[in-house]
Amino acid sequence: MTSAIRHVTIDCADAHALGTFWSKVLDLPVHEDDKPGDDEALIEGAGLLFVTVPDSKTAKNRVHLDLQPQDRTRDEEVERLLGLGATLVADRRKPDGTGWAVLADPEGNEFCVERGTGERAG
Repeated sequence: MTSAIRHVTIDCADAHALGTFWSKVLDLPVHEDDKPGDDEALIEGAGLLFVTVPDSKTAKNRVHLDLQPQDRTRDEEVERLLGLGATLVADRRKPDGTGWAVLADPEGNEFCVERGTGERAG
């Protein structure tokens, strides 16, 4: 018998607020039972579980998410995410179109945005 990953759990200061941000990023709903003020928020379709903890983030993430836009370019997705409240941490995009952008969510958790599906096919 083997194990399966049920959730990727992300500690945070406000589970519902951060879950709502990621819900918008991924266009997936926060679980219907998770309400503002709850200690947990689950995005089921993505397997992401946000849990409120008393500790603040103190260092760079050891594990992070890499996003690949499905219906837009990397640059369009970066602009959309910045509009949702993300911040640009490092720009690793190259003049030839390769590379990625490192962003942070509203609580400072880093994630990367890679080239979109269409960009990779071209």
